[in-house]
Amino acid sequence: MTDIRLALINANTTSAMTERMTRQAQAMAPAGVVIEGLTAPRGASYISTPEAAEDAARVVAEMAEILAQGQAYQGVMISCFGDPGLFAARTRLSVPVLGMADASCHVATQLADRFAIVTGGRAWGPMLEAFVERIGLASRFAGVRTLDLTGDRIAADPLRAEALVLREIEAAHQKGADAVVLGGAGLVGFAERLSPQSPALVLDSLACLVSQACAMAQFGFRPKQT
Repeated sequence: MTDIRLALINANTTSAMTERMTRQAQAMAPAGVVIEGLTAPRGASYISTPEAAEDAARVVAEMAEILAQGQAYQGVMISCFGDPGLFAARTRLSVPVLGMADASCHVATQLADRFAIVTGGRAWGPMLEAFVERIGLASRFAGVRTLDLTGDRIAADPLRAEALVLREIEAAHQKGADAVVLGGAGLVGFAERLSPQSPALVLDSLACLVSQACAMAQFGFRPKQT
């Protein structure tokens, strides 16, 4: 794989998170892939409510419009779990556009019969239930389990959060999940650390996003509209 440039859109306004996610994504990418981070110019510093997600969707769509004019990338990734603006961006760009939730949920169904999501922030539960329904995977879905801690607070003190996350993974497995997606920037890296203790397959949503985006960019595949 050579000469592939991917954009990583951070749907919130925290540039430090953009830099961290870009570094992490670049480390996950194969040789020959260059990932460039882009930060939303306005909106919430961290998306944790339906209102903030709706605002972010509009901003991501506008960013996609600008990217479409430049045509500098072979793929675009949205690095907010819940994928605000995903479907609108796909109508504006002729390259693959993927989000963390979309990519990781589809990977989960390739690897397991039923999957669940564990993420930070109680408000994300209903939003993610609706998202999984929209992408057609509800029949394979064992539900969302959310923590009181939002993703930014998890990222600030990951060691404190690990036991809480593992408890939710175990509960999801008891509810029938063979695979559990750890959703969001704050949980990047948890899958590798918790997998040895987990009764279910644990998936990192950023790793799923990067692997899917690289594959689609390489083959020039554009996801169908949903």
